Amino acid sequence: MLRQIPSVDELLAQPRLAALSKRVDRNLVVEIARAVLSDVRARIVGDSNWTALGLSAASVEELISTEVERILSRSLQPVINATGVILHTNLGRAPLPETVVDEFRRSATQYSNLEYDLEAGARGKRDVHTAELLTRLTGAEAAIVVNNCAAAVLVTLAALARGGEVIVSRGELIEIGDGFRIPEIMEQSGAILREVGTTNRTHLADYENAINEKTRVLLRVHPSNFKVTGFTDKPSLEELVSLSQRSGLPLVEDLGSGCLIDLSEYGVSEPTVRQSIDAGVSIVMFSGDKLLGGPQAGIIAGKKRSSRASGATRYFAHCVWTSLPSPRWKPLSGLSSRGLGRNPRHSNGPRDSAGAEAPRGEFHP
Repeated sequence: MLRQIPSVDELLAQPRLAALSKRVDRNLVVEIARAVLSDVRARIVGDSNWTALGLSAASVEELISTEVERILSRSLQPVINATGVILHTNLGRAPLPETVVDEFRRSATQYSNLEYDLEAGARGKRDVHTAELLTRLTGAEAAIVVNNCAAAVLVTLAALARGGEVIVSRGELIEIGDGFRIPEIMEQSGAILREVGTTNRTHLADYENAINEKTRVLLRVHPSNFKVTGFTDKPSLEELVSLSQRSGLPLVEDLGSGCLIDLSEYGVSEPTVRQSIDAGVSIVMFSGDKLLGGPQAGIIAGKKRSSRASGATRYFAHCVWTSLPSPRWKPLSGLSSRGLGRNPRHSNGPRDSAGAEAPRGEFHP
């Protein structure tokens, strides 16, 4: 049967493939022809009685033509969303308004000042085109757009907490679509996960008692795709902001879907970005393609003073803001001996870069 297989040259001389080679890159047709013939040979060798395909040039030509057409066809097809989920991640999220598409077309089909400052006559920053609009919408001092919300979390934690601990409630160790999990994102950022509380109940004291000289960030995650009801408890946003201010640690919040306006009158109970910013959260991260209704994007918004970063994230440091010059640990009055500054696991006080013991109550990473 192997002898019956037509050669590549013989196949390319067939009318359909000859016409196809003129319409598209001939190298593509040759590549697919060789792949199809290799598959046919493998099937015959594996099963000498294989007769699923007639080995005429016409039948093999049909296989090659079909595969080339498949590769050249559009993989994205319009569908009807009958799932009952309006903002469906698997179905393209929020459909874009025609006015937005027109703006895309206007900007993308010609040169623009994407990274050029027309007034200065020099290279500029691409962030300026979205920053002012986002700060007005959210009340933040600065904002930047990245690929998606998972990327926003990754960049922020890498810049603020690489090598240090990030405290988060066990009830907020969520998984979102396509397997993005908070613990795994944190691991990739180089930060160390410090779980506190339980799945259903976490108290402010759990955060307080977990803070030590290794702590860099307090993380709050909004469980936007599930609810735990019944015997539950967790600190309010105001309590965590107060702890952030008293401890000198930035409070970072992942708001997920990114609600910008109060939708409670429509029966939708979602915290808004502005509420978090106004409450004093250092950095808020949210999606731009869910409730905001834009293309896939993650948005980082918050205070403008830049925090320190190291290694590969130094490039991204400009996009992360906090109200503090750097993560800074300090003791709080009224906490138990298990809490700030008196963690029994640390027999020696923090030391400075020269190895000398730093003053009690202050730690500079």
